[in-house]
Amino acid sequence: MRIFKKIVIFIVVLLVVILAGGAMYYNSLKPSYAGDISLTGISKETSVFFDDYGIPHIYAESELDAVTALGYVHAQDRLWQMELMRRIAPGELSEIFGGKMLKNDQFFVSLGIEEASGKSIKNLDENGEVYKLATAYLNGVNQFIDNGPTPIEFTLIGVEKEHYQLNDIYNIMGYMSFSFAMAQKTDPFLSVVKEKLGDNYLKELGIDINPNTILIKNAKPTVESLKDLAFTVNKIMESNPIPPFIGSNSWVVSPKKTTTGNVLFANDPHIGFSQPAVWYEAHISTPNYELYGYHLAGVPFPLLGHNRNYAYGLTMFENDDIDFYKEENHPTDANKYKTPNGYEDYKTVTKTIKVKDAEDVTIEIRNTRHGPIMNDVVDAISQTDPIAMSWIFTQFEGQMLAALHTISRAKEMSDVKKGVSMIKAPGLNVMYGDSKGNVAWWAAGKLYKHKPHVNTKFILDGASGEDDPVEYLDFDQNPMAENPSWNYVYSANNQPDTIANILYPGYYLSEDRAKRITQLLEPKNNWNKETMAAMITDVTSAVSPSVIKEFASTINYNSFNKNEQRAIDILQLWDGSNTIDGVAPTIFNKLVFQYLKNTYEDELGEELFTQFLSTHLSKRAIANQIKKDTSIWWDNVTTSNNIETKKDILSKSLVETVASLENQLGNDITSWNWGKVHTLEHPHPLGTVASLKDYFNVGPFPINGAREVINNRGYEYNDSGLYKVNAGPSTRRIIDFSDIENSLSVLPTGQSGNPFSKHYKDQAEMFNNGEFRKMKLNKEEIISLSTKLTIQPKNE
Repeated sequence: MRIFKKIVIFIVVLLVVILAGGAMYYNSLKPSYAGDISLTGISKETSVFFDDYGIPHIYAESELDAVTALGYVHAQDRLWQMELMRRIAPGELSEIFGGKMLKNDQFFVSLGIEEASGKSIKNLDENGEVYKLATAYLNGVNQFIDNGPTPIEFTLIGVEKEHYQLNDIYNIMGYMSFSFAMAQKTDPFLSVVKEKLGDNYLKELGIDINPNTILIKNAKPTVESLKDLAFTVNKIMESNPIPPFIGSNSWVVSPKKTTTGNVLFANDPHIGFSQPAVWYEAHISTPNYELYGYHLAGVPFPLLGHNRNYAYGLTMFENDDIDFYKEENHPTDANKYKTPNGYEDYKTVTKTIKVKDAEDVTIEIRNTRHGPIMNDVVDAISQTDPIAMSWIFTQFEGQMLAALHTISRAKEMSDVKKGVSMIKAPGLNVMYGDSKGNVAWWAAGKLYKHKPHVNTKFILDGASGEDDPVEYLDFDQNPMAENPSWNYVYSANNQPDTIANILYPGYYLSEDRAKRITQLLEPKNNWNKETMAAMITDVTSAVSPSVIKEFASTINYNSFNKNEQRAIDILQLWDGSNTIDGVAPTIFNKLVFQYLKNTYEDELGEELFTQFLSTHLSKRAIANQIKKDTSIWWDNVTTSNNIETKKDILSKSLVETVASLENQLGNDITSWNWGKVHTLEHPHPLGTVASLKDYFNVGPFPINGAREVINNRGYEYNDSGLYKVNAGPSTRRIIDFSDIENSLSVLPTGQSGNPFSKHYKDQAEMFNNGEFRKMKLNKEEIISLSTKLTIQPKNE
């Protein structure tokens, strides 16, 4: 009996020790939001107040102290996210995730981002403020790496922490720039369509074909390889553990259109959803500087920000800054390629990629005067004519870090404009408003012209020089508007008007969001913070009802069965709103997919049709194609004895839509609620492991909104009838210069990327419901709601 008691006591003690140890380990992994620490690089005591949503408000005697503190607190909440961000451009994901990321790494190391980063750093003035602040930020990050707890993701995957360097910052911005681009998805696709189907099909897609254009003649293997290039790049971007930037809304209303006589500013950049969310908020206050900013992981200067004097934000310009060139090899020397001045040697770069649990992989990348040869890193095109990618980001010296510094330290509107002018790539629309009543937007990016015969949406001729740019435009020729007479500025990734006698080539989105924004802004002159908040969460499409009107006028209502007629009735009574309880959005989205599929897939084939759906072309086609009573696309080329009409295709699409939804959701059409099929889950890279999903992912939730409404949601169209949201507003900001201390914002999940933090997902419900929290600037209020971390100077 005594032995049994001893065993029981031993087991109980052991369990207590294990539980106590587990609790201690669990608590040790939490971010430190209070207490005292010492850091090198801090000259005087610095206070960090973490408010009720975990947002740091840093009060320091100098910017260097403040930015050092920022690096430390940023790392303690987002070190894992920083780790992933810095690994993409140099091709180091395979080192931690294994061979499944090898294609991603091979692709990204070929782009030349690392080399561009090196050039930018070489030209950086080590005595300048940009360098000093960037290294102060890195100092803070690295001190957390040395002294802070190791995030659980590092332990689970087996990753060693390493110090951050300047090239990491530049590489992160390089990846960001590439993720903005659409040419890598669109140009190869259009070239295949051109060769496979001909000009008439392209014209019906809204692609202008200049009759003087001399297009490259392609053999069938080359056409197939271009299709594979587009497919491969799509897969690479989809499989990245960090989401791409995809679009945005912003509008700034002048005092003449507000109830307070002050500027109102709204911005919600659209980015792929992930956990943690993209932006890290931080408020810095020193005797000479104050800004409330939104930071990318690993970047010291905010891309979005405001203070008591001005606010700025961004949307994607969607201009064309990537061109593909078909090069011509020397007939006998594989190391040379043809140029307008004769044959030149390829410049070859050797890269070694470390792969977890496997041998290192070494690749050689050839570069021409245009850029890297994609054949060397995309297996599917390795045996065809060389295709080079020319990207503005690597063609010009990168000044992105200096630009962000200039914008975030501005004193006047002209300072922000100067910072915008320094950005060569990516293409951005930088939005601006201030306390003096100014509103403005400027398109950032190095724009250029070609000869009239060139259409940059196709693979170009690299050998002759005839398709090379002939002029790079000065910044003052970029689209922009400053204090326009209509008293507001806006951007929704739509085509900008010209001020240089050309329409700028790009991959602009359909007019849906732009039309709704202007529809709401134009007639109203009594805007306030509350009505602006309602607008930024608006879920009504200005275009969908017109699509339904055209659809209904084409079909024969009496030819359908009762449930099909009910579906038509619901769509015709629909106002275009996309709420969780609505039935019409469920029918409409399925109908749009079937209509696109029945219109385009027979000509394109299954794989090309899937690629088509991933481009902005498909979004533009929804409203454009249905207006056409006659079109080469309406006929189903697989039915040899019949020529289908618009009515045939739309009628077939409705029948298939209703049958599919009955099979998926039942015969009771009133139960086909949008929230059953339209859901949002924020994926963490470790959430792909089933046993870890519930701990790291946030969601899923039924969610309002839809494609191309103001409260924009990105999702794929496919046969499943499910619309799993993968992108949307990365934040929502409303800045009111009449009440700056009560301006509003929200993040999709939470401020922290640490799953043990109470701020990991504490904003998710607010975000889903279209609610907001304050962006606090009042020090007394901040102190009253915050915990305090005190940072003392540490003797080195």
